[in-house]
Amino acid sequence: MPAPRRVFRVDHVGSFIRPDAVLKARAAHFAGELDAAGLRAVEDEEIAKHVRRLVSEGVQCITDGEFRRQYFHLDFLKHIDGVVEQFNTLEQKEGHKPPTLAVTAKIAWPQGGIEVRNFEFLQSLLPAGESHRIKITMPSPTMLLRGGREAVSTEAYPDLADFYDDLVAVYRAEIDALYQAGCRYIQFDDTNLAYLTDPTMRQQQRDAGEDVDTLPARYVALINRCISPRPDDLTTATHVCKGNYKSTYFALGSSEGYAPIAKELFGDCDVDAFFLEWEDERRSGADFSALKPHLPAHKMVVLGLVSTKVATMEDKATLVAKMRAAAEMVPAGLEQLGISGQCGFSSTVHPNAIDHEQQFAKLRLCREVAEELYGPQS
Repeated sequence: MPAPRRVFRVDHVGSFIRPDAVLKARAAHFAGELDAAGLRAVEDEEIAKHVRRLVSEGVQCITDGEFRRQYFHLDFLKHIDGVVEQFNTLEQKEGHKPPTLAVTAKIAWPQGGIEVRNFEFLQSLLPAGESHRIKITMPSPTMLLRGGREAVSTEAYPDLADFYDDLVAVYRAEIDALYQAGCRYIQFDDTNLAYLTDPTMRQQQRDAGEDVDTLPARYVALINRCISPRPDDLTTATHVCKGNYKSTYFALGSSEGYAPIAKELFGDCDVDAFFLEWEDERRSGADFSALKPHLPAHKMVVLGLVSTKVATMEDKATLVAKMRAAAEMVPAGLEQLGISGQCGFSSTVHPNAIDHEQQFAKLRLCREVAEELYGPQS
């Protein structure tokens, strides 16, 4: 059987709690007291500190912590030509609801790219030859579909098939530009697929006129078009998330876990690795059996067994036992698995109920689990 394409045995989803300096600079920028160049200079300084900390902690996967983002998805998607960020002033002021996005014209990849400059900055912080350690996170292309048909201009796109074609072109151009710059590891963050594991949300989609039995396949087909074909040395992953805002979640899931989307996600999605939330049996499934029927041997599964929502530390022996139990459900056993936090530590600028140092304690715990199962991690 083919070997799984390697991601880091101990990994993380990508976002970290924003430093105070970044929060203050962002507030000053929004108030008109600091220009974009000034904000970026602060972000650069804090990202450089963050990367030094990751290296000192022995963390193999390097991200910028998403320090340049207010929300994990909006700050990427709003840069696509033809996409407009819309605010509800009252709800924004009261902190109830993030901005929304609308497609008001034909969409296109912005000249120069969206994350290319950010990748190049990370690249400058590492020794030559270590670019493979950098992971660029971006929202899944499905995230631009969240507003439904009403959020896509009928004048620009009387036929939604043309919108999907243009969206694929945007993502393929961005991925190609990142690859040309030296990026070899890209992760899509997807909540739409995860929400389809929640019976209540599935019913909401039915009530909106969607066929929930075919929707996962349509989402996966869109992802596949964006990444396939690709160079052999480019690793792609998707993180399936039920919500991660200030330690809350939006989708509940059920005892079935990933079963409602397992065939499409594990069997049909052409990514190399899945980052799966599995810290809560009620939301992710009572066991790991959803992996067994459809997961091929060449795809890695990074189990999000450690909560990034709470400061309480998990029991190491319990985590080791869970990894061994999951290994019984996948074709290549332990070799096919990794461990991480269940989500990022701060998917939005609003942190989870965990402090800066506790983030790294959680990562160290993941490392300890991996070392017991696999030996030294370097």
